[in-house]
Amino acid sequence: MQNEAEIIQENIRLKEENASMKNEFVRQAQELSYYKQEIDQLKRMIFGSKSERYITADESQLSLFDLEKVEEKQPEKEEITYSRKKGPKKEKSIPIRVALPSHLPREEHVIQPDQDVSQAKKIGEEITEILEYKPGKIFVKKYIRPKYALPKEKGIAIGELPSLPIPRGNAGPGLLTHLIVSKYVDHLPYYRQVQQFKRQGIELSESTINDWFSKVCKLLAPLDIKLRQQLKSADYLMADETPIAVLSADKPGSTHRGYYWVYYSPILKLVSFDYREGRGREGPKGYLKNFRGALQTDGYSAYKNFEHNKNITLLACMAHARRKFDQALKNDWKRADYALKKIQELYDIERNVREGQFSYNGRKKLREEESIPVLEELENWLLDQKPEVLPKSAIGEAINYTLSLWHRLKRYVNDGKYEIDNNLVENSIRPVALGRKNYLFAGSHDGAKRAALIYSFLGSCKMNNIDPYKWLNDVLSRILDHKANKLDELLPGNWEPLK
Repeated sequence: MQNEAEIIQENIRLKEENASMKNEFVRQAQELSYYKQEIDQLKRMIFGSKSERYITADESQLSLFDLEKVEEKQPEKEEITYSRKKGPKKEKSIPIRVALPSHLPREEHVIQPDQDVSQAKKIGEEITEILEYKPGKIFVKKYIRPKYALPKEKGIAIGELPSLPIPRGNAGPGLLTHLIVSKYVDHLPYYRQVQQFKRQGIELSESTINDWFSKVCKLLAPLDIKLRQQLKSADYLMADETPIAVLSADKPGSTHRGYYWVYYSPILKLVSFDYREGRGREGPKGYLKNFRGALQTDGYSAYKNFEHNKNITLLACMAHARRKFDQALKNDWKRADYALKKIQELYDIERNVREGQFSYNGRKKLREEESIPVLEELENWLLDQKPEVLPKSAIGEAINYTLSLWHRLKRYVNDGKYEIDNNLVENSIRPVALGRKNYLFAGSHDGAKRAALIYSFLGSCKMNNIDPYKWLNDVLSRILDHKANKLDELLPGNWEPLK
């Protein structure tokens, strides 16, 4: 028989073993939840919708999550018959063709009848307009400058050649603009443009086009400095980063993963791309060295250093928090649905703010009245739920992520010019994402920097609803003769075309 000491020892061992098994069970549950979340995210990336819009389900609507409930409570079948008066058959409506734009040039072709109408009286005419297209027109601009020998050996007189973007080059501003806009706005790589020109009997090499592009960027470099200076003079910026593959001599046979750090001023409507070889904190630290104001970012750790910078107030992005709960719907629908509904309430208020066209003070007042109570309710709920969920589960990660940034997430209510998220800067990054699918990589680190300069200007044109072709063509035609102390006049936000 076991004595009392042995029994106590055995009980202790069993308790330890039981605790160990319980810990192992919790660990495996967390690991399983993590893997399920990863699989769900991969499925969504491959097969699912990319939209983050959350539509709440009510009693009158079916949702994916209510299917099981509907199947359990099938209504009884009931046959209903009724009679109705048969009305007159509606004639099928004929679609109305939208008139072609009036600003387009018209090329008139008069088609006379085959019969002899010399003795007939004209009673009207039928007009049919057809939208047509001719391939882009390319031509040679030939400058002829007669030379004159002045009398009494006073020298030679000759007309002055207009300033060209590339001195002693044979590419005009219109062609250079077309090449750049086609690549960085329409995402058409240079090699495809070369093929298009070849079909028109024009031989251009990629190396020539790249050389032209390099010289254009050198010409625009002082204007890019002005853009950065003006953007950093604002007291509210949004920031984000996106990767770009770059060919590098350090990695033969593969590409280097560089990053575009993007900064956007919602007030000035200027965007600036800053290329860095890495994703470290040195990027934003260097660019924002003299910046003073509010900076809105996602939760990436590189921005955390600014928490200790007395000149910068950090704001976070509610869209990123919402994304976390959206990804947790399959893990814990009840909790994720609650959080998404509360966040949707905040976005509904912001929609009212935009539609009401409030002043900044008006926006702040409305948020104080309507947004702050929702934020307080959501914060209390997050704190209550945190100990109830597994930290490594999808819902646990969503709650922990949101709470870790909560002091930054709710700051947008402090000033009417702040936004609830930094989606505006994410929108400016989209051309880079589309470009990656077409021209795949930058040819070098210097090439990535030149592309960043062009993205800055063309992105700023987009934010100001300016035709990028008109802006760049005009600037390339004027910049060499423009006064250096008035370069600001050529920035997209200030630019006015020559009349």
